[in-house]
Amino acid sequence: MTMEASGRLVKTARGLDLVLARSLALPIAEAWEYLTNAELTEQWFGPWEGDGRAGGSVRIRMRFEESMPAIRARILACDAPNRLALHTVDEYGSWELDLFLEADGDEDTLLRFVHHLDADAEIGDVGPGWEFYLDLLVAATEGTEQPGFDMYYPALREAYLALRPAT
Repeated sequence: MTMEASGRLVKTARGLDLVLARSLALPIAEAWEYLTNAELTEQWFGPWEGDGRAGGSVRIRMRFEESMPAIRARILACDAPNRLALHTVDEYGSWELDLFLEADGDEDTLLRFVHHLDADAEIGDVGPGWEFYLDLLVAATEGTEQPGFDMYYPALREAYLALRPAT
């Protein structure tokens, strides 16, 4: 199976955003639970503990980064069932993430994932990683086999590097 990069880079007033989308075969309220309920996030991203309300902070243990320390995330917005915004900090730096949910009929939900990139973000590494985790989310919601990371990286690295505008 040949993977293709589904993300796109969008120029904004603050810089570049990496935007990815996924269709989830769930009503929006159930999709929201996969973003905010620690038992469900554990199935695709990793478990978290802490204060999950806007202004609170949580510690997330990324499911497939088990040898790495937990990520600390501050909850910037938690507007059920439409928007979750996080600011994460780890030894590699900090990331700002927005996850937007929109009902697509009665039974489906569109997820738009936005990573507000820092100027020095390694898009060739970041893009394939988010593709992997978002496909894990789809697999968790559909009860299908989880993909392997090696399907995404380094396979999608060059495609993501090609998205970066020339300087």
